[in-house]
Amino acid sequence: MTSTAESPEHNDVLERCLAGGFQDFHDPSFRLVDQIVQDNARLLAELNTGYRSPADIRERLSKITGRPVPESASVALPFRSDFGRHITFGERAFINADCFFVDLGGITIDDDALIAPRVTILSVNHDPDPVRRRSVITARVHIGRNAWVGAGATICPGVTVGENAVVGAGSVVTKDVAPNTVVGGVPAKHLLDLA
Repeated sequence: MTSTAESPEHNDVLERCLAGGFQDFHDPSFRLVDQIVQDNARLLAELNTGYRSPADIRERLSKITGRPVPESASVALPFRSDFGRHITFGERAFINADCFFVDLGGITIDDDALIAPRVTILSVNHDPDPVRRRSVITARVHIGRNAWVGAGATICPGVTVGENAVVGAGSVVTKDVAPNTVVGGVPAKHLLDLA
């Protein structure tokens, strides 16, 4: 495994990505991001091969994210991410099978959140300007406590899904979802308030 030791340059590029905004793909420090992506691909291939016990899944995800995954959290396989390092799982969070997290900009899954099968969460976008399109724009995604994201939904960069909110299956969420509400559709729209 190639080392991705935490150097000042390394910390700077990762902090910039988490802070959000335009990230110049041509900046030499971005090569560190490329290395983490390669390391993550190998770790994910190992994670998604064969049967894994829940404890083994959490241990391997802790290597991918670089932080402990709570013992109460549950992730069904296969699980995919492009970067891995910027995912945080809360207590009792449940991630169902075949989810894909694009996490360079940061993805936080709070306590008791439920993520259904085949959900895609994106914290990265590209600049519409063709000259700058190879670079990325990062924006953190936050799935609030006890929120439920339905099967096949897509959560776009910069979105916060509020506490207790529900995102309907197949929805494309481009704006924040207020706490205690249900949204659905493409693009997702407010459907009702929860009592």
